Amino acid sequence: MSARYTGGCACGAIRYEIAAEPMKAGHCQCRDCQRATGAGHGSFMAFPDATLKLTGTPKYHEVKADSGNTVRRGFCPNCGSFLLGRNSGMTGMVAICAASLDDPTVFKPQMLLYASSGQAWDHVDPALPRFPKMPPMAR
Repeated sequence: MSARYTGGCACGAIRYEIAAEPMKAGHCQCRDCQRATGAGHGSFMAFPDATLKLTGTPKYHEVKADSGNTVRRGFCPNCGSFLLGRNSGMTGMVAICAASLDDPTVFKPQMLLYASSGQAWDHVDPALPRFPKMPPMAR
């Protein structure tokens, strides 16, 4: 199967290819995503982890989510680009930062997570389903 989605970091040290369609896509307004992105929210697409082909080695930063799960965010150790994330409560899935895609126009958000932490200045599509925290995620 050929890659459907490709992307990488700003300096090119890390590249990825994904040969699958996203399982989920959305924005997250939790404070951790705000800090990691330097913006009002992070925008992500979740894929089966087994479909990710990664070239280069990200550096990971771990945080404890309010659910008690461990969230690992992968950054390029050279340029600092935030590329991907994994959640211990969602094994078998990897989240790719939509802005790291070679063609970010393919990102189609389906939901807004952690809307309760949203900043008044961070305007997202009001038609998206909103969840105050992390909803139960069916796989």
